[in-house]
Amino acid sequence: MANPVLSESIFRKNSATLSEGLTMTVQGTAMKALIMILMVLAGASYTWKVAYESINPSSVQPWLWGGALGGFVIAMIISFKPKLAQYLAPLYSILEGLFLGAISATYSQAFAEKASGIVMNATILTIMTAISMLLIYRLRIIKVNGSFIRIITIATGAIGLYYLVSILLGLFGVNITMLHNSSPLSIGISFVIVGVAAFSLLADFHFIERATLSGAPKYMEWYSAFGLVVTIIWLYLEILRLLAKFVGSRD
Repeated sequence: MANPVLSESIFRKNSATLSEGLTMTVQGTAMKALIMILMVLAGASYTWKVAYESINPSSVQPWLWGGALGGFVIAMIISFKPKLAQYLAPLYSILEGLFLGAISATYSQAFAEKASGIVMNATILTIMTAISMLLIYRLRIIKVNGSFIRIITIATGAIGLYYLVSILLGLFGVNITMLHNSSPLSIGISFVIVGVAAFSLLADFHFIERATLSGAPKYMEWYSAFGLVVTIIWLYLEILRLLAKFVGSRD
């Protein structure tokens, strides 16, 4: 699968090991994904409030890095131990919410004069994109098969490597400007990344459908919801970054 969380190996392992009793359903997965999103919003609301009520703007930074690093660690644990998703996915949601609220407030304050609604616009576009991808999948407008999954997987891996190289070079004072500036090339790259993130949702929906039809155990609802939320958060961050580049290009 394109999403490393919702991978083919995870599908085979957990669909082959059926638990006695209840199995996962699409409705159950959707409900758990909704719960996780609400928890993300709760965490984001808190750090957003901290950012705007604090006298010192930097006071939000511990929440930003704590949420980001904590969420990453929890995500790694869940990825290797899917059964723990039912316990750790809510914690992941809160931590990612703290991070998202902080980073969103940072963008909002940075572009307050030029684009005061940048965060709201990114949120709306993320919701619209997710709904559009769900409709595309349900109507089978795009066929999600092995070839599609491989293409998205390769693209996602290339993006991940691109970001990793950028971070490592940044540690040594080397800045890949085409990733961060507002040039037409940088905006074009962001468009491609947003597109890959959006199409990754189709792969996530495909995983959820296959796991459900194969009778995967009930705990896979939390794991699948976790994987879906990971993609949605990635999509939101990339859209927010793209909008910021558009605003910067007007200078």
